[in-house]
Amino acid sequence: MNAPVRIGQIVPSSNTTMETEIPAMLRAREAVRPERFTFHSSRMRMHKVTREELKRMNSEGLRCAAELADARVDVMSTACLVAIMAMGPGYHRQVETELTEVARANNCDAPVMTSAGALIEGLQILGAKRISLMAPYMRPLCDEVIRYIEAEGIEVLDSIAFEVADNLEVGRINPGRLTEEVRKLRTTEADVVVLSACVQMPSLPAIQAVEDALGKPVISTAICTTRRMLDNLGLEPYVPNAGTLLSGFA
Repeated sequence: MNAPVRIGQIVPSSNTTMETEIPAMLRAREAVRPERFTFHSSRMRMHKVTREELKRMNSEGLRCAAELADARVDVMSTACLVAIMAMGPGYHRQVETELTEVARANNCDAPVMTSAGALIEGLQILGAKRISLMAPYMRPLCDEVIRYIEAEGIEVLDSIAFEVADNLEVGRINPGRLTEEVRKLRTTEADVVVLSACVQMPSLPAIQAVEDALGKPVISTAICTTRRMLDNLGLEPYVPNAGTLLSGFA
């Protein structure tokens, strides 16, 4: 039997979702595909989703990359979208370069990615030109996310910001709320709907149901992160009941 694939994530200390949704998707994949996965994290301190805390948290990323390199993970990803997008357009590319340099300096050859970059790349894979999204952030941070996405050439038609500043409370949002709130979102003209433009706002249980109801691709940052992890590992991008991006056909 081949050795399990080691998944490494750099996670905000108050994040509880990426260490549940990413494993949930890959465990579901294990039921229908031969690869097996283990999960490894290093944490950056963060409680409130504010610009000041996000900037301070980002400074810990290089330490986390070195720690995950010590575990010889097979793929490494950040697990905070807004911390990167709040720093200005294209910042995920700089972060990926810096983290890769640290990984290589610590004898780890793993591909290095970011959840922010994964969302952009997931939208590009789906050919999205116009999207609508939901996020838990305060409106000014949500608008920064929108500007970041639009700087990548993707128009944001509509958005809903839940305006929850406490990151632990974001992790307690019921995915059922998303199935209700999405009805208020302008989706008819959107190519793709982003049900959660945040790695901490839970959405996985709602993705397939909302996609089936809308009749168009529905994604989340966690979905996109899983897709890009599988791509970087050279594995088929398939997870059952996780929407078009993980259907194996996109």
